[in-house]
Amino acid sequence: MPGRRPDPAPRQVPTRRERIAQAVARLAPGLPAFEAEAILDRALASPGLRGAAPENAAWLGMVAYARHVFTEYDALLAEGYDQDSARHFVLDDLNAVLAGWGVRRRIGEEAEEA
Repeated sequence: MPGRRPDPAPRQVPTRRERIAQAVARLAPGLPAFEAEAILDRALASPGLRGAAPENAAWLGMVAYARHVFTEYDALLAEGYDQDSARHFVLDDLNAVLAGWGVRRRIGEEAEEA
């Protein structure tokens, strides 16, 4: 038919990886690309995050990555501290890392769920 517009290209549904990557970018606008990829890989590989909403998977993956890579958390566990105590001692360092990435949300003593 003359004057009829062609059908637009079908929209592709974003993959889970793309949705989590978008959430990471929203949550941490200052995050270096290398760190973003590592966080994304962690979130996708975690059995506990498989069914999580992309925003939750991004947040929990980012917090876990920052805690293990940028704080003394693992060293404290190795010294015999329990998880709650180790998390308490690295809380300020963890929040500083998140702030450095432009994250507005902060981790509190009792607010965190992993």
